[in-house]
Amino acid sequence: MRSMTRVAVRDLNIMADIGINPEEIGRRQPLIVSATMLVDPVEDDAIDATVDYRRVAAAAAELGEQRIALIETFARRLATRCLLLGPVREATVQIDKPRALAAGLASVTVTLTRETWAQEDRETQEMAWQHP
Repeated sequence: MRSMTRVAVRDLNIMADIGINPEEIGRRQPLIVSATMLVDPVEDDAIDATVDYRRVAAAAAELGEQRIALIETFARRLATRCLLLGPVREATVQIDKPRALAAGLASVTVTLTRETWAQEDRETQEMAWQHP
């Protein structure tokens, strides 16, 4: 196995129209978003040799503008977007929803690899960039 570089963006605070309960629909709620991406070892001292953190943060913010019912869907769409950011071989996205439970924290983690992602329907992958 060859070496890899792990690039992470952690604890982004994103306001999103997310949830399945009637009182959640149309109301923006906080999400805490983290993404970890595996890329080939960075040999060039240039941003295009790795992942630009700003693009990951922007993708998460754009998803926050969409109406998405499930944090699982949000995580999968962001992981898909991460795989489209150049040299990313694997993307793991964790979404925490602090207000989902009265006495705890709801969380989901999704991992996509370029290999498994490539086997899925391309139309579904492209939908990750589209607004409903």
